[in-house]
Parts: sequence; structure tokens; C-alpha cells
Amino acid sequence: MELDIYIVDAFTQQQFKGNPAAVVLVQDWPQSAVMQNIAAENNLSETAFVKPLSSHQFQIRWFSPLTEIDFCGHATLASSFVIFNQLGHQGEIEFLTSQVGALQVNQLDDGRIEMSFPNQIPTPVEQIPQALTQGLSSQPIQVLKNRQAYFAVLSSEEDVKNLVYKPEIIKQLAPLDVVVTAKAKDYDFISRYFWPANGGDEDPVTGSIHAGLAPYWAEQLNQSDLVAYQASLRGGILYCHVAQERISVSGFGVLYMQGKIFL
Repeated sequence: MELDIYIVDAFTQQQFKGNPAAVVLVQDWPQSAVMQNIAAENNLSETAFVKPLSSHQFQIRWFSPLTEIDFCGHATLASSFVIFNQLGHQGEIEFLTSQVGALQVNQLDDGRIEMSFPNQIPTPVEQIPQALTQGLSSQPIQVLKNRQAYFAVLSSEEDVKNLVYKPEIIKQLAPLDVVVTAKAKDYDFISRYFWPANGGDEDPVTGSIHAGLAPYWAEQLNQSDLVAYQASLRGGILYCHVAQERISVSGFGVLYMQGKIFL
């Protein structure tokens, strides 16, 4: 069996920046163990498997090197980039998922991929987990969570950039990951994302968590349109629009590789 594979750098206009994701096109689902082995072999933060249902509708599943993931924004952007730019699709597409419902995606006139996600705004926690405070070098001024992660709001942009974390302690918060965030100078807010229990140490750019970050910061800043920067070593820019029930997250993509998998 041969499968087409692409690697796309997501949320960037430069190769070797943003977050690389593999996209594998399938006509029928391989066994889950096979998909997990492919993701581990790729050794990227995410490998997306995309199965067409019609000309505009697709099923999508996401795998980290360690496990299948409920929801991944940057690999959805990478998959959309392939469908629009490599397969030549025009008009809106829709991804069907088992965990977060239907995801609508468009390509904007400037080339950005715009994704519509369910609003995943976090809520304050009643008791801050000890592993969170012990695992971060800067202490949060507020802690919230949603179905994906704990949100540690820090005092400053510099605290986010300079933060050191202890993966073995943060891993104790599984199945939830950790995002740290603060208001920024050149952007509306910045963040960093750690997920040692589910995929790796620090994720370069995390589209899915902005379905929670964007509505949180929209309330704090009293604005519905925001530009975010994820301050990893690779870095990435995300453009967000907050509505009541949906969050639009958009960004650019750059093709790095196209090839074949032989099974």
C-alpha cells in the first residue's frame, strides 16, 4: 500500500518556523496501531490522517508520537493547506471529528487558512493543583482550565518568555496539558504550550488552545479580533476572531515536503 504524505509548516510564512505537521491522505482508515506507528515514525508533534467523504467534506484524525489526540489546530491548518493548494480545492471545506464536531475551513484572499472552532473558553479552577505551581518557575496570577489544558495567566510577557518548566511534574496533570499566557506589547497576547503527557515537551504553535485563549483574552481586552504570538523557539502568529459560540483561528502555511509512505 502507498499513502501520500505532506509536511507543512503551520502558522508561519517561513520554512523552519511555525509548527510542522504531517498530513497523510487515506481512502480507508488504516488500523489505529498503524496510524500510531506512522506518527511515531514521523516524530512530529502531530500527524493528521484525512479521509475524503465528498468533494468538500472530510474526516480527520490526529496522532502525536505518543497517542491519538482529540483536537489539533495546526495539523488541521496543514491538512487544509494541502487540500487547497496541493489538491486544488476551491470553496469552504468541512472536517468531521468524533470529539469536537464539525470544523469549517476557508482559504482567505491573502492565502491564510481560516478555521472555525467551537468556543472552548476556560473557567477558573477552585483549587490550583500543586503540580502546576511546582512545575512552573513563575507563579500564575490566575489559573483556569477547559477540556484540553490548564491556563496559567502570568504577570508579564517576559515571564512567559523566560519561564522554565519541569516536564516530569507537569506530566502529573495528565490528561490535561498546560498553557501559560500573558498580555503582550507587539501582539494582543502571547503564550507557550507544554504537553509532556500527550505529545512532547513544548509544542511550537498550538492552534487548538486558541479556541480557549482567544475568548479569554477577548473578555480581558474587550475586543473580538486579536493577533496572538506563540513564543516557542520556532514561533508562530495566529489571527483570531471571537464570536459567541465559534472561534475563528487563521494563519499561513508553507509546504516543506511531499512524498510516499510504503506499507
